[in-house]
Amino acid sequence: MKLRYGLVGGGNGGFIGGVHRRAADFDFACELSAGCFSRKQEANLQTGTLWGVTPERTYSSFQEMAEVEGNREDGVDFISIATPNFIHYEIAKTFLEHGIHVICDKPVALDSVQAEELCSLAEERGLLFGVCYTYANYAILQEARRMIRVGMLGELFSIVAEYPQDWILTPDDTDVMSDWLMDPEKTGKAGCTAHIGTHLEYLMRYVTGAKPRRILARFQTYPRNLPLETESQVMIDYENQIQGLMWASIAAAGNDCGIALRVFGSRGSLEWSHLNPSRLIYHPLNQPSQTLVCGRNYLGEEAGRLARLPAGHPEGFYEAFANIFRNFCGDLKLLKEGRRPEKLHFPTIEDGLLSMRFIEACVKSNENNNAWVDFER
Repeated sequence: MKLRYGLVGGGNGGFIGGVHRRAADFDFACELSAGCFSRKQEANLQTGTLWGVTPERTYSSFQEMAEVEGNREDGVDFISIATPNFIHYEIAKTFLEHGIHVICDKPVALDSVQAEELCSLAEERGLLFGVCYTYANYAILQEARRMIRVGMLGELFSIVAEYPQDWILTPDDTDVMSDWLMDPEKTGKAGCTAHIGTHLEYLMRYVTGAKPRRILARFQTYPRNLPLETESQVMIDYENQIQGLMWASIAAAGNDCGIALRVFGSRGSLEWSHLNPSRLIYHPLNQPSQTLVCGRNYLGEEAGRLARLPAGHPEGFYEAFANIFRNFCGDLKLLKEGRRPEKLHFPTIEDGLLSMRFIEACVKSNENNNAWVDFER
């Protein structure tokens, strides 16, 4: 059974809309059947034609799309939201109210109140709601998660993650950023922390299974005239006396997308870098280090299932993003067959809500002279 999906956004030459479409196409599990790609009707129709959507199902507004598709016998099974985040909440709420499942880019809303409403609405309607935390969905990180779960690192005590970029420092990108990503009215009370820090927060939590208890955050802004922070340094206390350290920056000269994760335990450690995303380095205590490679048959079941290429062929950003759609569609097919999945295999709206609470805790800590703030789960 091939699912039908609709796309909201992506029609103005933006990066993430094309990523959503390509990711959805990877596994032939769904087909693009409808869309509202742009508020500019000419660009909207051009995109629909380019991506094979008929004019009849290329809608001038997402409200019209939700109304019509929700009443069609062959309406879309789910929609994918690839718009600026200040309208995620309104779009997601509209489609949930029309009984349509949702995948949404992150952050899912402007604040935790909106995220809680989306969470409750999805639960009440029995609808799936996926969130696009890309980096945790690299196949090799499933192996990291398994190794931690079975105790190969022993007792965890430290998690360190970073995400440096420099694109706010370039003139063209500064203009783009100031359009909405650095506008508090459109992106909320945090800039860098919301935009890329939430990726790290989810990555740290998902791979290790650690649950945050309290947070201390310090923000910095450069260029100085911007209204929101361009760097966040965050200390996290997790349950079981695990400590975390997170650094995210969009003003780190010389860096493109240098995400890295390190996890330390009593019996060994793991390290992973987005710059070489198909490899995981394992350092067992007092033994030679091992490099684990995506696509090898020595990996666990989940890492093997998500690997798409033979070993030695690097799996990249599109594959990781596609794994979200792959798992979402697999769980949705089970649901449509009347079988509720035992567990969901994709980042959920509950994860999106936790990220909103993380952002708010960081903002509160920074505003209160970098004081510790309890994390509400």
